[in-house]
Amino acid sequence: MEPFDLAVVGGGAAGFMTAITAAENGVKKIIILEGTSKLMEKVRISGGGRCNVTNATWIPNELVENYPRGGIQLLESFNRFAAGDVYDWFEKKGLKLKIEEDLRVFPVSNSSSDVIDCLRKSALSKNVEIIKKFYVKEISKTPDNIFNIFSLKKAKVTAKNIILSTGGNPSGYKLAQNLGHTIVKPVPSLFTFSTKEPNLDECSGVSIKGIDIEIKLKNKNFQNRGDLLITHWGFSGPAVLKLSSIAARELYSQKYKFNLIIKWSSLSYKELKEKVNHLRLNKGKVNLINSRPVPLLTKRLWIFLLKKIGINNEKKWADLLADEREKIINTLMRDKYIISGKGPFGEEFVTSGGVKINEVNFKSMESLICPGLFFSGEVLDVDGITGGFNFQHCWTSGWIAGMAVSKLNQSIINQ
Repeated sequence: MEPFDLAVVGGGAAGFMTAITAAENGVKKIIILEGTSKLMEKVRISGGGRCNVTNATWIPNELVENYPRGGIQLLESFNRFAAGDVYDWFEKKGLKLKIEEDLRVFPVSNSSSDVIDCLRKSALSKNVEIIKKFYVKEISKTPDNIFNIFSLKKAKVTAKNIILSTGGNPSGYKLAQNLGHTIVKPVPSLFTFSTKEPNLDECSGVSIKGIDIEIKLKNKNFQNRGDLLITHWGFSGPAVLKLSSIAARELYSQKYKFNLIIKWSSLSYKELKEKVNHLRLNKGKVNLINSRPVPLLTKRLWIFLLKKIGINNEKKWADLLADEREKIINTLMRDKYIISGKGPFGEEFVTSGGVKINEVNFKSMESLICPGLFFSGEVLDVDGITGGFNFQHCWTSGWIAGMAVSKLNQSIINQ
């Protein structure tokens, strides 16, 4: 049997984009090998089942700022195929998209199934062969530069070119390593924070917009600003997820034990002091529970903070002692929580780590160590923050790899 022109290992977002791009640009024999019984499972469950396709950050220089690892290498890639190109790509294939207020891009239908159907139908329309339950156990290369791909059940596929699009799967890292690549140790990214802070669960479900938060470690501090969600186990929301991504490696080395500092108000110390004094002088007979110096704080959160400080919420503003007023101001400015670990559900979607990026040519996504081997998606040591940026990298790297394989294929035909 003639070898395939391209074998794609991994039936996820990056793998499908690679296969479709190559097929649309003249590559005839393409096969996608998926180890499980489901295709594009991460696409299906992402964004709460809506699939955050990309982010409407159109300018490449601004887009790369959302990647804690891989940003510099991605700049040239995004100059070739960025968020606007992805938006146009899907719309031309009949998938209508919308941009939400926070710039995240979703299907108009709010259904990840429509994204999956779009990719699957595009692949099948170009005669891309798809095999599920083909778990690749081993890849070897013959002296005449043909890849032998063996499944767990010893089935064999041969291909002239191969792309690893296996995501953050340890088996994919092992395949890359066996072909000569270095693997940067994978650690979780995009996760929530657990704390044993007494009574915090009373605020479960409370969401606050535009909060400044800071991670304090022994050797380095990290800061971020964004929306914060309090859960029954600790803290979540965009601000926390982004911070977890930025500090992923340092938090792993600290075993996810660190201090989290939250600034509950955008006001300065002086401005907060003026607010508190205004309440004392003008609303002195009002109970603390019924009047807050920071209107954005919900009543539940305000009651929790007063309990944490040790001040009776029935106390009147006029009766507050000077040190109690100072405690309120300091807590709103720098409220400390001891974080004891990641969220309890292993909910992280992204891995920091993977194939070392200086071993890959980002102009083609081809290996600099093993010719004919390409990479796309999360198998590489590239990861973005929450908001559609990780899928954007999948589409971009997949498109570049697909184009490179098609050019390689065309040059062989022309010989």
